[in-house]
Amino acid sequence: MLWHNVRSVVRLNVLEQCYSTASCKAPLHRAVMATETVKFFEPQREQVFIDMTFGAGGHTRALLEAAPGSTVVALDRDPLAHRLACEMAEEFPGRVVPLLGRFSELPALLRTVDGYDRQRYFNGILFDFGCSSMQFDEASRGFSLSRDGPLDMRMDKDRCPDQLSAADVLARIQEPDLVRILKVYGEEKQAKKIARAIVNARFTVKRIETTAELASIVAHCLSQGEVGGGFDFRQDKLRRPAHVATKTFQALRIFVNNELNEINYGMVLAKHLLRTGGKLVTIAFHSLEDTIVKRHLTGHVVDDVASKVPLQYISHTLAHETDTMQEMMRPHWKQINKHVLVPTDTEVAENPRSRSAKLRAAVRLS
Repeated sequence: MLWHNVRSVVRLNVLEQCYSTASCKAPLHRAVMATETVKFFEPQREQVFIDMTFGAGGHTRALLEAAPGSTVVALDRDPLAHRLACEMAEEFPGRVVPLLGRFSELPALLRTVDGYDRQRYFNGILFDFGCSSMQFDEASRGFSLSRDGPLDMRMDKDRCPDQLSAADVLARIQEPDLVRILKVYGEEKQAKKIARAIVNARFTVKRIETTAELASIVAHCLSQGEVGGGFDFRQDKLRRPAHVATKTFQALRIFVNNELNEINYGMVLAKHLLRTGGKLVTIAFHSLEDTIVKRHLTGHVVDDVASKVPLQYISHTLAHETDTMQEMMRPHWKQINKHVLVPTDTEVAENPRSRSAKLRAAVRLS
């Protein structure tokens, strides 16, 4: 079976290799690049799609309305998003299949749905990576710098009781490991300085338990030695003002939720689940996510894991077995758009959170 084969070959080791809404009432939410997503999928009646990151359901709704008679499997690891998917299933009877779980849990979940546990069955798969607006807007989830709350960051909430929260990680982690997390997952140049400040605060003051405490520690340690005192903001890659703790929060969130490994697994599943000619659309919000996607689409993959080394640094003098070389050279994807697409100026003006989005679209080859 497909699932046995996938589980036996996928090694989830990307870290080593590369790199307040309490009710289930749908909050105000804008799906990023929904128009472009529908355009690439060209949904038709009777087609079946997977929305791997349901969130508030904006992309799923757009697909359902664009193609009456189509069906969407709505997957999400967040219990709140799952409840919203169940509500949408009532609104579109027989056309939405809500599933609660991570990408790596999808094979087992599909076995519970009659007729869906089949290789090359789906017409389209959508990924909208990162946190949803719902998670950022709810202070108690601990994702947002602008809202003080418990330092949680678990996308699964309490669904997985053994999963460590961000506060648990900072209470136990050793300084060298924290430096590595901040540097790899947050691309933070001041990783050593921030890690030392966090560990010192843990031993000399108290356990770090809230988002405001963590943000304050990062801002304070980066202000040391600066002329004119402290500062709370610096420029990101697009020269926009960003809080100095933004990269630290990103790194912890990715680590707590094992996001890059899940993305890599999801890309492997997409290759097996899509039928020939099926469409894949991904929306990423930072380079770590987009790099994994790009390397899968270009075939720069070793043992089903996105290679840690950029293609230009690969040695062509290395010897490989014939079967391995043939598998590496056989293309699985044809990219529809040569370069990534970004939101229009109009969309960014209406939804500022879309400004970092990068969309890729590809067709599954035989």
